[in-house]
Amino acid sequence: MGEMLVEIMRPEPEMPLGEAGTFLGPFPSGAPAIFIDAAARLGRPAAIIGGVGRDDFGRCLLDRLEADGVCCDYVLEVPDRFTAVAFVTYFRDGSRKFIYHIDDTPAVMPDWAGARGEKPAFFHVMGCSLMANEEFRLGICAAVKHFHDRGARISFDPNIRPELLRGRDLNDVIGPVLERTSILFPGSEELGFLSGREGEADGAAVLFDRSPLEIVVVKKGARGSSVHTPETSFDVPAFRIQEVDPTGAGDCFDAGFLCGLTEGRDLEACARVAAAVGALDAQAFGPMEGEISPETVERLLSG
Repeated sequence: MGEMLVEIMRPEPEMPLGEAGTFLGPFPSGAPAIFIDAAARLGRPAAIIGGVGRDDFGRCLLDRLEADGVCCDYVLEVPDRFTAVAFVTYFRDGSRKFIYHIDDTPAVMPDWAGARGEKPAFFHVMGCSLMANEEFRLGICAAVKHFHDRGARISFDPNIRPELLRGRDLNDVIGPVLERTSILFPGSEELGFLSGREGEADGAAVLFDRSPLEIVVVKKGARGSSVHTPETSFDVPAFRIQEVDPTGAGDCFDAGFLCGLTEGRDLEACARVAAAVGALDAQAFGPMEGEISPETVERLLSG
């Protein structure tokens, strides 16, 4: 459950958003939509709770998700509102800058009541969804409690967007989700924010003490990932690729890891699948444009 939007992107790094120049898009996007699309392309039954306008951008999103096998039965189409949009540019140091048009759009107005009878194996949440709009945040937190009570394991990517926090305390925003989370996917900096510790092992240990976490997977981009449980920790390298666009690679990583778990793989194998899915996404321009499939993943794993 989370925001669905289209992304309008600068084609090259170092192109400020405030200057006249070329944009490319619209690309179907929104971290939860990128995640669920990758899960569906990996062959898993997958559905999203979200909202779009009844406009061309909304159709762009729905056509893509449905074509890739995502169940969109719980996506609300609102006839008198426009689909959310994000504008993004990159810089050579790897940083990004966003301008969001999301508040007061259908992206933050989904109705999840129709999905109450579902019993998903995993219910996945992105931190950016919790930061976009307070009423939306409360709805997601209610859905997390509902599906957790029905036996779903909650997976959570903090995906912190400072431009969306608007001065609010991070722990207040994400706390109701984190306290029910089984699998956490922070970046290194996010782990420090959440734990108050600088060291990765110490940070993970603090979070295991505070919440019912089973697994913490720290995502480090080209440096790979680290998998932590209360009993063990290990590193998994990234695949060497020619990066074209990292947008969405972390969301696809999450999907690969959870799909590995649903297939009964061990944790190291799950992290390797995740690294492969993230790498495939980063090799194409656009947040959902990588050639992700069970076949391409296995080819990369065995190459």
